[in-house]
Amino acid sequence: MSRHVALAFGAILLLSGCVASSGVDFTSLTQRIGPPNSAQSRIVILQEKVHGLGLAFCQCEMKLDGDVIGKAKPGTYIYADRPAGRHWLVASETLYQGDTTQEIRTERGRTSFFLVKSSKRHDAIAGGGLVGGLAGMAVVSVATAGTENTGPADIFPLDEATARTTLAELRLSD
Repeated sequence: MSRHVALAFGAILLLSGCVASSGVDFTSLTQRIGPPNSAQSRIVILQEKVHGLGLAFCQCEMKLDGDVIGKAKPGTYIYADRPAGRHWLVASETLYQGDTTQEIRTERGRTSFFLVKSSKRHDAIAGGGLVGGLAGMAVVSVATAGTENTGPADIFPLDEATARTTLAELRLSD
């Protein structure tokens, strides 16, 4: 009986790995859709793959100017084309109190890249939950309430060369 359970568990792990990497790679996507038109800009948000045990990640719903554009998950990217200019990126996560908000500026006909990483507060709360359950999460949440970024993510602009190197390993989020 335990052999069947082990085989089923192994199959689930294999299938979940397939699902995680089922999206389109960035090079294929840009070849298919081309660059943004001259009045637009492309905004690409990516999150690196998790390595090792990797408990420091977020699965943030990303909003651009109030519109949901997708979920930034480890090993994936999302994108949106918008008119060039000033925009607001907001990262939020289910069951996480607080949002990360960042103003960005984009240029006509250009692609801007942003890396999303879990914030120090997010990691501390997750660690508190791992050690002390819901009570641990509550204690750490109160203790870190005064931090500069109370949201679940930090958002960093990336230069194109670094972004394209990182994107080579990522897939479009579903």
